[in-house]
Amino acid sequence: MSVVHSDGMQLIAQARCRRKCGYAMNASNLVRRLHQHRIWSNQGLLAAARHLTATQLRQPLPIGQGSVWKTLTHLLAAEYVWLEALLGNENPLLRGDVPGQLPGNQQGEDTFASLDELALHWHELDCRWLDYLASLTDAKLDTIIYKKSTSSGVRRGTKCADVLLHVCTHGHYTTAQLVNMLRQLGADELPDLMLITLARQEQDQGT
Repeated sequence: MSVVHSDGMQLIAQARCRRKCGYAMNASNLVRRLHQHRIWSNQGLLAAARHLTATQLRQPLPIGQGSVWKTLTHLLAAEYVWLEALLGNENPLLRGDVPGQLPGNQQGEDTFASLDELALHWHELDCRWLDYLASLTDAKLDTIIYKKSTSSGVRRGTKCADVLLHVCTHGHYTTAQLVNMLRQLGADELPDLMLITLARQEQDQGT
C-alpha cells in the first residue's frame, strides 16, 4: 500500500486551496488559508516523526497526550470528528477509538498499527477536508453545527466559523506540544512550521 508523503500532499493542498481563494482574503478564504497551513504543518510533523525509532515514537513524555504517537492520533482524531460534525454526523468516532474518552484514545478494535498506516488515513482525511473547504462560503460560516461531546455525550451547537477556527487553533497548540516532544527526544532537526515559513516557501517556489 503506497503512502503519500509531505511533498505530494503539499502540492495537492496548495493547488486546491489556491484555485479557490487566490489572494482575496474574505472570511471564507482566510479560513481556507488557515486550514492550508494546518495540513502543511501536519505533513511536517509526520515527516519529523518518521525519523524516530519505534521506541521513541511511543516513549512516555510528560506533555501532550503522553507520547508522540498518542498525540498524533489525538490530532488526527480531532480533525476527523470535527469534519464529520461539519458534514452532519453528530456522534463521530475515529476508527479504533472508544466513546467516553478523548478523541484518538485508540482503546478499541481495529487501531492504527503503524505510522505509515496513520499517514495514509490522514492523507485521505485531508482530501475530504479540502473538498469541504472548496465548497465553503461566507454564508455557511454562520450556520450552527451540532455535535455530541466525545467524552460527556452532551449535544452542543456551535457556529461553523468557530468550529473551523477551533480545528486550526487546536492544531497549533498540539503542534507546539509535538515539537517540544521531538526536542525532548533529541531530534537532530526540528520542523519549522510557522505560517510565515509556508508563505515564504510558496514565494520561493512561485506558487
